[in-house]
Formats: sequence, structure tokens, C-alpha cells
Amino acid sequence: MSENALNCGPRRAARGGGRAARVALRSAPLAENLRPVRAGLPGGQYKPLTEAGVAKIHAAALDALEVIGLSQAPASGVEIMIGAGAIHGDDGRLRFPRALVEDMLAVAARDITLHGRDPKHDLHLSGTKVHFGTAGAAVHIVDLQTNTYRDSTAQDLFDAARITHHLDNVHFFQRAMVCRDVLDNLEMDLNTLYACCAGTSKHVGTSFSDPSHVEPCFDMIHRIAGGEAAWRGRPFISNSNCFVVPPMKFAEESCVTMEKCIRGGMPVLLLSAGQAGATAPAPIALAIVQAMAECLAGVVYVNAMKPGHPAIFGTWPFVSDLRTGAMSGGSAEQALLTAGCAQMHRFYNLPGGAAAGISDSKLPDMQAGWEQAITNTLAGLSGLNMVYEAVGMHASLLGFCLESLVLGDDILGQVLRTVRGIDVTEESTSIEAMKAVCLGGPGHYLGSDQTLALMQTEYIYPALGNRMSPKEWVEAGRPMLLDRAIARKNDILAKAGMQVDPQIDAAIRADYNIYFR
Repeated sequence: MSENALNCGPRRAARGGGRAARVALRSAPLAENLRPVRAGLPGGQYKPLTEAGVAKIHAAALDALEVIGLSQAPASGVEIMIGAGAIHGDDGRLRFPRALVEDMLAVAARDITLHGRDPKHDLHLSGTKVHFGTAGAAVHIVDLQTNTYRDSTAQDLFDAARITHHLDNVHFFQRAMVCRDVLDNLEMDLNTLYACCAGTSKHVGTSFSDPSHVEPCFDMIHRIAGGEAAWRGRPFISNSNCFVVPPMKFAEESCVTMEKCIRGGMPVLLLSAGQAGATAPAPIALAIVQAMAECLAGVVYVNAMKPGHPAIFGTWPFVSDLRTGAMSGGSAEQALLTAGCAQMHRFYNLPGGAAAGISDSKLPDMQAGWEQAITNTLAGLSGLNMVYEAVGMHASLLGFCLESLVLGDDILGQVLRTVRGIDVTEESTSIEAMKAVCLGGPGHYLGSDQTLALMQTEYIYPALGNRMSPKEWVEAGRPMLLDRAIARKNDILAKAGMQVDPQIDAAIRADYNIYFR
């Protein structure tokens, strides 16, 4: 046997042992602080606006509040805001002097925590800390078994919450679809609330279809929390509130709902969702101006009522395809709008949220992949505190896909890795490892102590993404991505349990008409 042949055996054995060690390392769970990505990583590296641009947008927003103002506030809101210094004109519009806005910004809540029922899921909203989650009001479920759309149900919402509970990179669960099988509106709000809370102990966001539904929903919330005092100590649900109807009008019923939520101790998301070219101006900068003006009016409203109440500055301007007027949530313009809003949140030093990750594609295909990746990456790199609608959303918010929710967890893992950036330290730039490999060493880094030590802490690996060689892929039976997504969804649902105590669940089901199991 030749010398070369004799030398081949040990090298193959060493590689095999190294691979086994790497596989073992990847399968071992890491402590939260050692994971390569996690909730609350600081972003802010990307800034689409110059400092001068930020100043111009702020000045224009203040001008809009002083000159144009907002119409159609409820009587209670008019009284609250006039009491703080707003001016009620003969035309019925409330106008906001610059000094009033500045005073309310000075007392607005900062560095807030959105609680989970399990404290490990608490979201700390300060600076440029980034969190990804769901949201929306899709009316359809994308069924990948048939590639068709069907009405979404309470069971679908519960299943989406259960899946989210088991996804590391989806940090909160806001109502993502409408329970269209629940025809009574109060029962729909109750089922929406309970499906979310029963499915996950992460922070939950919900909406109310009528102000009169807030009180009975709070009764359910107090039961889940273990009493009103426990709820007020750790409010684990926030109200996603479209308090304005762009352009520059208050939404009367939503404002009354918001007032009730504030009195009940619930954090609020002040949501302005104009559509550039339709209900918001077409220029990207001016669409941001309108969103800022509307949400600054919300800051005045909330803090005039209860100074320092936890509120998220929810500038959510969307984009129109100007050829048709249809919404285009997966566009580059949408990514820029969201990132620009995040930069303005930092200017005001307010906890902020906006939308990203929406796909205009009808199915989780290549188009969906690039749209979700681009918009989520810019949102994360801009340091957006709360990235809503980041996973699962198709057909410009009309359809939600459970398999896409699972696939999105992989996308968000990669996005969060870019947000974390490159760690440049004395250790990570030392040439000692290079010396050991190049000067009499094996000539590669595959089995080095440094490589093995960094496998889990420096690198992230997709749960579904396929990195096999073509030969390995064929030998494995040519696995297809969507088939693997369906399988992982089913695996999660098979093990996902109920996140409400069985006795409380039984009592709630005895008193309410719950539509899911």
C-alpha cells in the first residue's frame, strides 16, 4: 500500500469525528445569552434619512398638526385634548400647538416593557432593540395542501398562536387573522383574545370590534391573569388601535376603545396605517410626515389622559402600486417607509412599531422569500423596536399561511444575525489561530478548538433551509422546502399544548362560547 493511501485513512477518520462533534454541538441547547440571535438585539446600523431629512420631517409634522389638525374626535377625546391645550376650531378640527406636542413628548413613556405571561418572553422596548412578531387581520388561510384560499377560523388563530409559541425568532403574537366562523362580534372578540392567550405565553396583541366589548373582554383577561391586580402588575396584552383614519381624521369608536383600554391598564399601539398614493401622500418622505403627525396626535391624546401610559408609536404607512392603486406590502418602497419611520422613532426616543415582512405573493414562493427578507432586514437594521406582520402574511395582508409562519422563523433567524453584526474584539482578531493552522498545522480550520467553540455562538443554522450538496439532496430523496415546512408545522401542532391552566380553561369554556379545541 502506498504512503498516500496509508495517510488517507486517518484524515477521513478525523473529519468524521469532527463532523460528529459538530452535529452534537448543534443539537445541544444553549443558554439564552449565548445564542447567536435572540429577542432585543440592537439595530440602528441602517439610516435611510439624513439628519437634515429627519429635522425636515419633524418640522413638517408639527406644521401639519398646527395648520391642518385632525377631525372627528369623540366628545370625550375633544375634552381631554382641549384640556391639555389643543385648539378646537370652528371647522370641528383639533389643532395642536407646537408647545403642546413638545410637552406631551416630554412625559410620554419610554423604555417600556411588554410583558409575556412567562417573564422569559418579556419584551424590553428601549433604544434600538428589535423584536419580530405577527399582526394583521387576514380573512383567509392559505392552504398549501390544495393551493387555495379559504375563510380563516378561530381554530386557525389558535394554531397560529401555538406554532408561534414554539418559534425562537418570532417574539410576540398579535392577532393575525379574523375568526370568520364566529358571526357574533362580541363572541369573535372573546374568541380572538382567548385563542391568542391559550396558544402562547408570549406577549399578545388584540383588537376590539366595538367599544362595548372592552369590559367583557377584561373580565376574561382578569380570569386568565389570576385577578385584576395581577393583570395590572404585568399586563400581557396590548391593544392594537387604529385610532386614526388617514388622512388626518380620528376614528371615533376606536378612540373610545383606546380610552377604555388605558383606564383598564392595557398598553396601546397607536396605529396610523395610511397607504401612500391613496390615503397618504405619494412621496415617501411626505407619507412619513403624515404618519408622524397622526401618531404625535395620539401621543398628545394618551398623555393628556394619563401621562406616561405605555404606548407604542405605531407609524405603519403602506405603499400603493401606483399603476393599479393596490397595496404593495412587499415592495422596496415599503421597506424604505418602515426603516424611515424607525429612524424617526429614534429621533423622538419613543418605543416604536411598524410593518415589515408582508408578501404580495399568494403562496410561500420565491417572490414571498425576497419580499419578506428585504423588508424584514431593513426593519431590523434600522432598529425598529416592534416589527409587526413579519411572518405568515400573503396577498398584501389578505391571506395567512401557517407553513409560511414556520418558514419565516428561518428568515428571521438570518435577519437577526445581520442585525447582530460582526463582533470585533481582541480575541476575534487575534492571529494565534492562523499561526496554529498555517505554521505546521493541518492547513484548515475545520477541527480547530476555535471553530468548534464558535459553531453555535457565532453561526446560526436554518431549521428548514437546505444546505445539502446536489448529491446529498438526491440521496435524501430530493426533499422540497414546502414539504418540510408542512411537516414541521404538523410536528409543532402535535406537541403544542394549551397555555392556560386546565381549571381556568374549563371555567372559561363553561361561561363563554369558545370555537376552538
